[in-house]
Amino acid sequence: MTDLFDNKLEQNLASSAPLADRMRSRDLAEFYGQEHLVGEGKILRRLLEQDKLASMIFWGPPGSGKTTLAKVIANQTKSNFVELSAVTTGIAEVRKIIDRAIENRKFYNKDTILFVDEIHRFNKGQQDAFLPHVERGNIILIGATTENPSFEVNSALLSRCRVFVLNKLEPKFIFKILTRALADKERGLGKINIKTSDDVLLYLANMADGDARVALNAVEIAVNSALEKDKKMVKLEIEDISQALQRTHLVYDKTGEEHYNIISALHKSMRGGNADAALYWLGRMLEGGEDPLYVARRLIRFASEDVGLADPEALTQAVNAYTAAHYIGMPECNVVLAQAAAYLARAPKSNALYRAYGEIQKDIKERENLPVPLHLRNAPTRLMKDLDYGKGYKYNPDFEGEVEQDYLPEELKGRKYLD
Repeated sequence: MTDLFDNKLEQNLASSAPLADRMRSRDLAEFYGQEHLVGEGKILRRLLEQDKLASMIFWGPPGSGKTTLAKVIANQTKSNFVELSAVTTGIAEVRKIIDRAIENRKFYNKDTILFVDEIHRFNKGQQDAFLPHVERGNIILIGATTENPSFEVNSALLSRCRVFVLNKLEPKFIFKILTRALADKERGLGKINIKTSDDVLLYLANMADGDARVALNAVEIAVNSALEKDKKMVKLEIEDISQALQRTHLVYDKTGEEHYNIISALHKSMRGGNADAALYWLGRMLEGGEDPLYVARRLIRFASEDVGLADPEALTQAVNAYTAAHYIGMPECNVVLAQAAAYLARAPKSNALYRAYGEIQKDIKERENLPVPLHLRNAPTRLMKDLDYGKGYKYNPDFEGEVEQDYLPEELKGRKYLD
């Protein structure tokens, strides 16, 4: 009786689950996108078909199919499959799962695949718990992460896992997912009389920004909202989809890899003299919630590193922008920072100072503390004068034209840092 009740409960939960969960692919035939991994003859498909999986990390943006692909593996593999989330699971539970996996392998010769969603949420100390068991083959670990595993996954564990990079889903794949969801009478919305057009679905596919979950959630909200008005038929227009999306934020992680990607894009756009691109990347940061003073500090650095002596006014512009941003804050300072970014992009470029200082750092490191030449030393006391401090120094204002005089240590005599 317990099994019957459990099965009934699972069916009820499945039927009431969000559309995005109900429509997860059950096999590779239903899986759209990531053809570089699961297309005919591609490595992950071959490993799955041959049931020769090893520990791996799925790295990709939200909604790209990491969890779905893991569930496809669960449906097609001959191994036990255990799923957990690093957000809700403690390391004690992980150890219990690993203990059961060892027993299954020892007594039943059956492998266990442990799927850990958001594995980056485990700190590197917690990730150490997986390491010996992955190494011995007690478990096949499949971790999913939206963060760069080079930064977020223990290097020892990472070296024992194959990293598969999942890309943003192209709109054409999201369109197919939406079409299937509207037609599927078992798990999707096929039992509802829904009228819409390809243009509407393509609009949603593009607005979802590569995230199938966003697209499915939006269409479900739009359909449910329309059903409240008309129980017989649902007609979806672009306006209905737009209201359902209600996009209130941009994809921008102020601490993750995307943060560094976008500031790099801003820097390189200014360096390349493309003011339009620079303004776009600046806007991506500011509208995504970045600290405007952080952006202003990067502009100040750029003013000396990439513009430098080619236009000394650039540094003044950048510092003034920082001051103005500090005074008025967001959103008013957005145009102030835009002005500075555009100025820097259009300014002539010279990295002579940047290269010169790099050579100086190298000389300091390799030659350590070279003594100041005696004629350049200060001589405030009689003893210092007796030791020839300041002796032979030529006071430049007393001479007309250029004065022949050494200003560097003897070991660096004649050294040129600036052309």
